Amino acid sequence: MGKIILRLDRVMADRKMSLNELSEKVGVSNVNLSKIKTGKISAVRFSTLEAICEALDCQPGDILEYDKNAGHEE
Repeated sequence: MGKIILRLDRVMADRKMSLNELSEKVGVSNVNLSKIKTGKISAVRFSTLEAICEALDCQPGDILEYDKNAGHEE
């Protein structure tokens, strides 16, 4: 089974936006955004994803990536 990989850190870096700035724009705590950024979550609300995409002027596919080979033992 594959795995969803979160690329929020890359998009934030491309936009030169800090976690604090994104937190203020999105209305989500630094702690929760940090968990999203590091991939330490199992779910993201669509409303949160929409707010992040609005703040970063990006598409969900810029943040979420599916790797069908992740998690497979070689």
